[in-house]
Amino acid sequence: MENVFNHFDENRDGRISPSELQQCVVAIGEELSLAEAETVVELLDSDGDGLLELEDFVRLIEGGEEEEKVKDLREAFKMYEMDGCGCITPKSLKRMLSRLGESKSLDECEFMIAQFDLNGDGVINFDEFRSMMS
Repeated sequence: MENVFNHFDENRDGRISPSELQQCVVAIGEELSLAEAETVVELLDSDGDGLLELEDFVRLIEGGEEEEKVKDLREAFKMYEMDGCGCITPKSLKRMLSRLGESKSLDECEFMIAQFDLNGDGVINFDEFRSMMS
């Protein structure tokens, strides 16, 4: 992580300024305005000096990784959900497992769902799915 930090820290002062952050993000092909970079730095700056130290930068990177994990989980959830109801039902679970070559009865799917159904409504919502996958 420190090597990445050093790459962003162009003037080697041990801190990343909003302009350094913006330049590096743009260099890797992403879009980030200077105003957006200033906002990111302001939100993560732990000591209020207007710059990101290594610890602040680590929080930025780890936060992005968490967002990516949630995005991937949402995509997986949508594959199982399929009914457009915002939850995984025994029927939708059975259908998805069948597509994956795994034949389960509706009763077996109900039992599988019951293992992770935290609120007892008979279906898996996204928060329950996320908890199940972690």
